[in-house]
Amino acid sequence: MTVKTAAVLDGGAPSAATSDTSRAVRSIPEATVARLATYLRVLAVLPADAVVSSAELAESAGVKPAGLRKDLSFLDSQGTRGVGYSVRALTDSIRRAIGAGRSHRVALAGLGNLGQALAGYAGFAARGLVIAALFDADPAKIGRRIGDLPIHDIADAPAVCRAEGVTIGIIATPEECAQQVADTLVRGGVRSVLDFAPGPLRVPPGVELRRVDLAVELQILAFHETRRASPVPAP
Repeated sequence: MTVKTAAVLDGGAPSAATSDTSRAVRSIPEATVARLATYLRVLAVLPADAVVSSAELAESAGVKPAGLRKDLSFLDSQGTRGVGYSVRALTDSIRRAIGAGRSHRVALAGLGNLGQALAGYAGFAARGLVIAALFDADPAKIGRRIGDLPIHDIADAPAVCRAEGVTIGIIATPEECAQQVADTLVRGGVRSVLDFAPGPLRVPPGVELRRVDLAVELQILAFHETRRASPVPAP
């Protein structure tokens, strides 16, 4: 991507109708929120005092320019026709809209290979996500530390989560214990769950659940590779 370094545009001042972040988050479609998070990742590698066009940002994010402009219409920061978007102003606006400007405390359950990788991922902090508690059921891991955090017994999760103000939980455990772990985290006040364990998971009404099935994602990639190797003949 090529960007122009220029004086920072004001990007537009937040209006009264959009100054309430929580209200703005609820009004944005979930699919748009996911794309806004992608735009935020792209903007993070650009100079803060740069100006980027919608075409350049769309290309880097892998979306169509018209779709990007529609997504950005939900924000309180708009670009200048013929010039583009201030990277700083657009970054701030997206962060406000998707709640990345606030700090969210996260619990991670399951400290196997995947869990340890997630616990050490530095990119969470830039999104306002703070890993505040680690849990496992393995006596050999309980009491050990990853960075500054001790690994707690999962049985203590309700008390620890409430003490640490945790609202988001990540489950990176084997499938057979994922439901019990989810129930335990919810008892601790967790209202949103990201589940890496395969298989179905049930959460109470009012608790958000997102699933990442790595096997399914890899199978989709395998399908595309198979299609490339054996193109469908034209009718």
